[in-house]
Amino acid sequence: MNGAHHPSPPVTQAVLLAGGQGSRLRPYTDDRPKPMVEIPGTGIPIIGHQLNWLAEEGVTDAVVSCGHLAEVLQEWLSGADLPLRVSTVVESEPLGRGGGLKYAAASLPRPDEPWYATNGDIWTRFRLRDMAAFHHERAATATLALARPRIPWGAVETNEFGHVLDFIESPPSPYLINAGVYVFSPEFTRLLPERGDHERTTFPRLARERRLAGFPIPQGAYWRAIDTAKDLTEAAKELGQKEK
Repeated sequence: MNGAHHPSPPVTQAVLLAGGQGSRLRPYTDDRPKPMVEIPGTGIPIIGHQLNWLAEEGVTDAVVSCGHLAEVLQEWLSGADLPLRVSTVVESEPLGRGGGLKYAAASLPRPDEPWYATNGDIWTRFRLRDMAAFHHERAATATLALARPRIPWGAVETNEFGHVLDFIESPPSPYLINAGVYVFSPEFTRLLPERGDHERTTFPRLARERRLAGFPIPQGAYWRAIDTAKDLTEAAKELGQKEK
């Protein structure tokens, strides 16, 4: 496999998609974009934690794609003590996830190098460098992190006669899902649509061509999408347990 015997080049740039409305997180998002919502007890917004994580993983430059209430995010970024260089782009009209990614990628400082991307509402910690090496070894054009979320309901286990055997609280899903964290090769940028959703266009095409890889987040690594107020509460609780 080409590339397998060469060390993977370090990935030092990233795009953060932070333009979502966050309507399911109201009232928290009435006066701020979703990535600016603070995890209770930390005093830092979601995007602050993401930028710290990216810096720990070797990223020196990040482009934040803003939309909804962009000025709130820009104001926080301009006053925060950040561990890496951050610039922002604002979509003057909604371009969709793929279009937004392409628009932000145009501001990356090194267009001929690979880059990370992450959705602005993801709270996670795992070794991005391992994911970049996985991407490189497979000579992939794009690699997505895969998570196995817990099902939010209790599951009921039955036998073939219909007798209930057990109740399982929030079991892990049998399916892996797109975790909203990516590694992209330089050529990926031109494959993105000018507007629209790359997950319906670019990703299926790359999958058919076997140029899309999936990196399972290591077992035990923390991952959560912050979609609702309940997610915020759960994240705060999980963080408290981790610190004990």
